[in-house]
Amino acid sequence: MNKLDDKYFMNLALKEAEKALASDEVPVGAVIISGGGEVISSAFNTVESDISCIMHAEINAILEAQKKLHNWRLDECSLYVTLEPCIMCCGAILLSRIGRVVYGACDPKGGVSSSILGGKIELIGGVMNEESSKLLKSFFKSKRENARYNKSANADGSK
Repeated sequence: MNKLDDKYFMNLALKEAEKALASDEVPVGAVIISGGGEVISSAFNTVESDISCIMHAEINAILEAQKKLHNWRLDECSLYVTLEPCIMCCGAILLSRIGRVVYGACDPKGGVSSSILGGKIELIGGVMNEESSKLLKSFFKSKRENARYNKSANADGSK
């Protein structure tokens, strides 16, 4: 794959992240493509709607790809995700044998991809970082503002 392909597929992952945002989920999206460049699966975070801490975009995309391919091995596949994978998702990536991961924004709090995946699979970070970061920052800013509003509204007796 080249950089133009990476941007194209990351744009698809960003569209998934926007779906998460519209569903009031942390806006992370993921797309899995075959070795030939065909989109196999696309997904976003569904932690809140599924009431499950494991339903990250990567997990949802991996599950969908495995079902579609009738195979748990995703050897020839690439994963595009808008946020650096966490330790749980890195484990799923390794176990599913995905060969390549491309991510957008770095996650200084929860991202561990370079320490877990580095050297084992092809790993490319920072693709469309600005667009990915912007979605995440706006989501969390909105959550903080709503929390402050609710706190001040409750303090004066209104709801």
